[in-house]
Amino acid sequence: MFNVVLVEPQIPQNTGTIGRLCVNLGATLHLIKPLGFDIDDKAVKRAGLDYWKRLDLVVWESFEEYLKAYPIGKNSYMATTKTDNLYFNAPFKKGDHILFGPETRGIDEKLLLNNPNQCITIPMGGEGRSLNLGISVGVVVYDALRQNYDGFNKITIANTLKDS
Repeated sequence: MFNVVLVEPQIPQNTGTIGRLCVNLGATLHLIKPLGFDIDDKAVKRAGLDYWKRLDLVVWESFEEYLKAYPIGKNSYMATTKTDNLYFNAPFKKGDHILFGPETRGIDEKLLLNNPNQCITIPMGGEGRSLNLGISVGVVVYDALRQNYDGFNKITIANTLKDS
């Protein structure tokens, strides 16, 4: 369905939660090293529950390696607080890559500045500066699903029956 890309994630519980979300959406989760935890960390698996073994997971050694395989283009979106482009105006399509940066600093600003049309943000009130990574991924990726919902239940039911 979609590709959720976590650039240097730091908190295992967020990654576990996002992994669980990806399984339920039929999305691929890309993790880009360095990670702030061991992938076998109990916290990752606890948050991902028994979904982790069903996760379509790709681990990249570096962001540069990922960008060689998937350069930023029209099928990529980068979530950031440093844009006014609202995520719900992005025309998501199946197969898109939706990137989220490290919890403490986000995606490198040079990459954002070089690709302003691919930057998206979640609107927030004046009291906060960002949302939890797991919540951010859920908000954006479920809107991408909303835009591409046709046939989703049939795919989900078929995959569930196949895995039973």
